[in-house]
Amino acid sequence: MTFSKPGATDIEVSGIVQGVGFRPFIHQTARQFDLKGSVTNTSTGVRIHLEGPIDRIEAFYHALKHHSPPLVHITRIHQEPGIVAGDPDFSILPSIRNDHRRTLISPDVSVCDECVQEMMDPNDRRFGYPFINCTNCGPRYTIIDDVPYDRPNTSMKTFVMCDRCQAEYDNPQNRRFHAQPNACPTCGPHLTLVDGDGNPLTDTDPLQGAINLMNAGQIVAIKGLGGFHLACDAKNKNAVDTLRFRKRREEKPFAVMSPDLNHVRQYARVNPEEETLLLSHIRPIVLLQKNESRFLADSVAPNNRFIGVMLPYTPLHCLILSKGFSALVMTSGNISDAPIVIENDDAVNHLYGIADAFLVHDRPIYLRTDDSVIRHIAGHVHPLRRSRGYVPMPVFLKHKVPPILACGAEIKNTICLTRGNEAFVSQHIGDVENLPTFEYFQFTIAHLKRLIDVTPEVIAFDLHPDYLSSRYARMQTDIAEKLPVQHHHAHIAACMAENHLDGPVIGIACDGTGYGTDGTIWGCEILIADFAGFTRSAWLDPIPMPGGAAAIREPWRMALSCLYAVFGNGCLDLNLPFMEPVQKHLPFMMNMIEKRINSPLTSSLGRLFDSVAALTGVRNTISFEGQAAMELEMMADDACTQRYDYDIKFDAARSGDAIRIHPIISGIVRDLRHDIDKRVISRKFHNTVIDMLTDVCLKIHRQSGIDQVVLSGGSFQNSILLTGMIESLTQNRLTVHTHTRVPANDGGLSLGQAMIAASYMNGQTI
Repeated sequence: MTFSKPGATDIEVSGIVQGVGFRPFIHQTARQFDLKGSVTNTSTGVRIHLEGPIDRIEAFYHALKHHSPPLVHITRIHQEPGIVAGDPDFSILPSIRNDHRRTLISPDVSVCDECVQEMMDPNDRRFGYPFINCTNCGPRYTIIDDVPYDRPNTSMKTFVMCDRCQAEYDNPQNRRFHAQPNACPTCGPHLTLVDGDGNPLTDTDPLQGAINLMNAGQIVAIKGLGGFHLACDAKNKNAVDTLRFRKRREEKPFAVMSPDLNHVRQYARVNPEEETLLLSHIRPIVLLQKNESRFLADSVAPNNRFIGVMLPYTPLHCLILSKGFSALVMTSGNISDAPIVIENDDAVNHLYGIADAFLVHDRPIYLRTDDSVIRHIAGHVHPLRRSRGYVPMPVFLKHKVPPILACGAEIKNTICLTRGNEAFVSQHIGDVENLPTFEYFQFTIAHLKRLIDVTPEVIAFDLHPDYLSSRYARMQTDIAEKLPVQHHHAHIAACMAENHLDGPVIGIACDGTGYGTDGTIWGCEILIADFAGFTRSAWLDPIPMPGGAAAIREPWRMALSCLYAVFGNGCLDLNLPFMEPVQKHLPFMMNMIEKRINSPLTSSLGRLFDSVAALTGVRNTISFEGQAAMELEMMADDACTQRYDYDIKFDAARSGDAIRIHPIISGIVRDLRHDIDKRVISRKFHNTVIDMLTDVCLKIHRQSGIDQVVLSGGSFQNSILLTGMIESLTQNRLTVHTHTRVPANDGGLSLGQAMIAASYMNGQTI
């Protein structure tokens, strides 16, 4: 065999290349091709120096590009000629800390099959050890405080490895080479079981003790990867009902965790795409359709055809689920509207009276991260909550943008930081309406700025003047440029960004609430938009929200407002069933609507869904956001193809089309008076919304020639609406774009704010 003359090359690799087995792969590949040199982690990625015959270096380069480990995500490879230094071997050098941090950090990864096999092997030294991990699995983002991703920069820095673990860590041929959380029962974290008052239960094995309590119908708070879960037996109705009562979570569905797919199929239907999601290394909560069995307690997900399901993603989960549980409720360990708890003492204090015991451990969680929630609709993955397993993986943009901080909205808040062509949308922060969540919001901004080394030049925020996230933005003195962004424009921009669109597009933004440029509450907006600005081309004809925010919590108020808009004072003579429980409030509410007292106008599709839900007797009040619309969707008769009339009129004063609700409400009232099945009414209403939005789009298309349509906003979490709009618009030869990387709800809003701010920074006007 002949070889070309010796040479040298230096390679810089960027992306997710630390803590994912990349350096061992480089080491083994270099030795496979008998190359000399070195590899090292830096704050910007991984640096490789190679010496040897050119053809072997080229073979190495091909392997680097095409055969890297599965968790590696390479975004950039830069290669240039190197200097032959006569390295005697190929070695792994200590990490180098640079002035600038550019490396991507891996999300947390579910425990791998090899680690589970070792953990379940009585002859293995890690038998039954709930913190087993290797280079291919385990915590990352939740334990990292700084880059490069080395043990001293993680919450494992206080655990000194024993000789055997250190030998694994130092051996490039070992699966645990430079696995930063590497540990064993001798040197690593340990479990402790404490009672409801925080007193250690030293007379029992912590793991078995927690299992015994759950078998007895008790509730145990379990410290997981990104925070605490409240857990109980999902088949035990008394346990589930007790958890609901104690947590004051009356009806919002609980997520469940089962040991494997066979157990999941006992209570849910799983299609191949959903199976792939469940088994992925992300291990999100996946919304599955329930089957006909009564396997789980009805109170796990009441009045819902779907249930959120996940498989075990930590070794501790695997051990617990292996002890005979078919399904455990695994709901976030927090009290209403507060962030998920991550500290042991805080868990005992904040979850006191909810949990009967606490299964804790001594490995700190640096960054709280909720479980991600995914729904598979219309052939695509649609995130409802993007968090564990996805964050901090960026959304890759079509163009480079300036460094921007976007503060998101108030509900389902996330923040976004941009760096070049990368948009880092944070984990789910929650509803920024109270001090604990606001503090978590501020911590997340500071932490992410440090990790990705970004100093924002502009800060973007929601146009609503009262959001805490917007107030935070206005108070920042170190960022001179501040940009308020209209809510629904941001929705459309977010979907454009993840689909690499520049615009203009026809953007349909439908949700519950968004502050409009005219001071009213928007929520069903058809825009012609790009990143630089938008024109409001059509909207739902606004109606009053009697009582303001109270109308969100009590959909009957919106039903009455709709009836008044159509029938005037005669609406009370209709005597519809929903009126009976609130009869004494009706005269006062009618006065509020008529005189516009504390009754802001809204064009929200979410509020129209609430109205129809109340009219049909689905729900007069709600206990969680979107409940009425969700239950209206759940009851729809899939076989129904009918629809109601609707009316679109041109509003000269606003230079756009207003969609009038009058024919829709009249048709629903007529069906109610003729005792039409409410499941049929629900589906007819859904069909009507699809048709009227399609008609508006087609009119705009004919006038403008734009054939790209973007769907965004929380209303498009409704599978009937989303699937129907995609089918209808596609049949009319329009190209439809939806969210598949960030949520359609307000969890994706920060991405859109950032892109609009980038357009502004690039000199375009809004």
